[in-house]
Amino acid sequence: MKIGSLDIEQGILLAPMEDVSDSPFRRICRHFGADIVYTEFISSDGLVRNAPRSFQKLKIQPEEHPIAVQIFGGDIPTMVEAARVAMQSNPDFLDINCGCWVKNVVARNAGAALLKDPPRMVAMARALVEAVPLPVTVKTRLGWDRTSIVICDVARMLEDVGIAALAIHCRTRDMGHSGSADWSWVARVKDVVSIPVILNGDVKSAQDVQRAFRETGCDAVMIGRAAIGNPFIFRQARALLRTGQPEPLPSADERIAVCLEHLCLLIEHCGDERRATIEFRKFYAGYLKALPHAANVRRELMAFESYLPVEERLLRYAEELQTQYGSLPLEEIETMDETYAC
Repeated sequence: MKIGSLDIEQGILLAPMEDVSDSPFRRICRHFGADIVYTEFISSDGLVRNAPRSFQKLKIQPEEHPIAVQIFGGDIPTMVEAARVAMQSNPDFLDINCGCWVKNVVARNAGAALLKDPPRMVAMARALVEAVPLPVTVKTRLGWDRTSIVICDVARMLEDVGIAALAIHCRTRDMGHSGSADWSWVARVKDVVSIPVILNGDVKSAQDVQRAFRETGCDAVMIGRAAIGNPFIFRQARALLRTGQPEPLPSADERIAVCLEHLCLLIEHCGDERRATIEFRKFYAGYLKALPHAANVRRELMAFESYLPVEERLLRYAEELQTQYGSLPLEEIETMDETYAC
């Protein structure tokens, strides 16, 4: 897959996710093998109005590259100005969000609302391609609803105006995250364009990554919610693609160590220990998934508002697991103690 100067074979990408794919999480995912990461989606209005929250999302560390900045908005001149502002963070490429399905984005004629007006989506893409020297890509869905799937026509038009790659969440806007993603559309789009096509939606495991490449011929696979608290999925997927064999699940010690490292990075990033510790709560379920008695530990962690109690409880939990299970691999622990796994 080529996007500008990037050339990545069977890329495994971290999806842009609001309140998730911030700089600390991107760094963790890059460490575990994500080939490209994306920022959270950033409001074009926020960038042109110098909103602090929008500029916070533009903070990029050197080790995050290759990285894309994703912006959204409904007004083309504002999007062009925002794209120029986003250039200041030195991303490898820019991405236009044409797929966000949530009401407050769609109500601003942004995100998936553009699927109701493909000519306006294409005009926006053309304007950004002409305005900035970096490659511009698009992330979108199959269509506004299941009666108006327009992705093949949209893909052709976007290629014609110079879009460098297209990521497709294989659901329609009305589906949100419900139902099943229909990967068959990726192969159909591949038949009508020559730009890279990136598959997104229902990629939940390393095996799904392998199957996506095998069944659709996609150029890259984008992982979203399955990576939350589970950055190990990138390493697992890469190992499976290279060797054809699944690697062992990460040990309890590794899960806990990475969890604490991630929290430390977030505290440093936020500059506010209490806020960072509260925001981090969404990651505990992923990091502790399948570990015995994890639900009870998570309940305790959710009450903490500073780092040291979290560290103390997790290290004590690691000692408890070591005492009870020794060096057994996680697969065997799950089998022995399914009653307590979550």
